[in-house]
Amino acid sequence: MAPVGGAAAPVTTTDALARGRLRASLVPDLLVEARRVVNTVIAGWHGRRRRGIGENFWQFRPYVDGESHARIDWRRSARDDHIYIRDREWEAAHTVWLWADPSPSMLYQSAGASVSKQSRALVLALALAELLSRSGERIAWPGVTDPFAARDGAERLAARLAHIQSPSARPEMAHIRRFSDIVVVSDFLDPAEETQAWLGPLAQRGVRAHLVEVADPAEETFPYAGRTEFHDPETGERLTAGRAETLGADYRRLYLARRTELDMWCKRLGWSYTVNHTDRLASEALVKVHMAMTVDPGLGHGVHS
Repeated sequence: MAPVGGAAAPVTTTDALARGRLRASLVPDLLVEARRVVNTVIAGWHGRRRRGIGENFWQFRPYVDGESHARIDWRRSARDDHIYIRDREWEAAHTVWLWADPSPSMLYQSAGASVSKQSRALVLALALAELLSRSGERIAWPGVTDPFAARDGAERLAARLAHIQSPSARPEMAHIRRFSDIVVVSDFLDPAEETQAWLGPLAQRGVRAHLVEVADPAEETFPYAGRTEFHDPETGERLTAGRAETLGADYRRLYLARRTELDMWCKRLGWSYTVNHTDRLASEALVKVHMAMTVDPGLGHGVHS
């Protein structure tokens, strides 16, 4: 629910089309912003180096009982009393799917936020596309593009998004295959069990997900007092509070409980959960998601909810 001063009306097809056109019109400028964000973190980016099958040497590490003796580097092991394995870099490019929630609630922007949740979500998705494309990964957007690899991947993706006037409320995930990653950027304001219901099947298929919650500071702190009228931008429902401050404690408890439940659920699945506030830098979330994606892709796959 968001505070309003005017009348609220049920969401119509015309409203949805208008939102889609607004979203599309923002994409070119948001691509520029995404590249600016990328440039603030690119100095530490050298691709998502991972252990696995490949030709390039990555690191030496101690031998663990049960590993193949063929992987032992006897020359390095001869230098001291330890046995070392020679790891190689995982080079097989897989697909990272990206998706930003187009729901009406993402349009919200309080006075304390620098951008709307929608703008931040698209910037994060396009910034990830830029980073991943530069490092040779295949990227895709459910229902918009098939997986592809290109140095200008973010630009190509932005061009496709700019022509979509009625984005789907939920991503089409039937074509997301085992061992792929998907980054879902949303406010996740639906009840936690609903989010778990539509994302849970991904874990059963061996897909690893990274959930990025975009939060407006006012949604978290509930700074309202006195007579305040709220409305649901997706249903048009209204709630009038005579003394809004009396709702604050219960609201904050429920709001944070939803986040905690999703965070713990993701941990159980071997997924990641990142929160980015719209009064903070987008680069903060970008770095956290990047770090989460550097975890060995074999970990967390195939876990069932």
